[in-house]
Amino acid sequence: MKKNILIYDDDAEILFLCKTILSKYDFNVETLSRCDDVLSDIIKYNPNFILMDLWIPEMGGEKAVKLIKENDATKHISVFLFSANADIQEICKKVNANGYIEKPFDLKAFVNVIESHVQ
Repeated sequence: MKKNILIYDDDAEILFLCKTILSKYDFNVETLSRCDDVLSDIIKYNPNFILMDLWIPEMGGEKAVKLIKENDATKHISVFLFSANADIQEICKKVNANGYIEKPFDLKAFVNVIESHVQ
């Protein structure tokens, strides 16, 4: 059965690139440019893995990840932050994300991280 990946980023080119790459690895990929309804999005798309841009509009990735990880119904989902922020490692720990992928990213490493963390 295909695994579902939900990607949040406000950069349309990043979303297109990620979806194109991951679709080739037999994942169902949904992309969104805003995270203000993150819990509703999770109910709708039932993701096995979430990739969250740190600087996404409205509430921001940091707050969105906290909401996911503090909710009993969603805290089991692997959530990775996705950013060029120099403090990404500390932010990841602070919000209890499962990990992070730094931008810019190596395509092979990107796919390997996701494949190894999809539940």
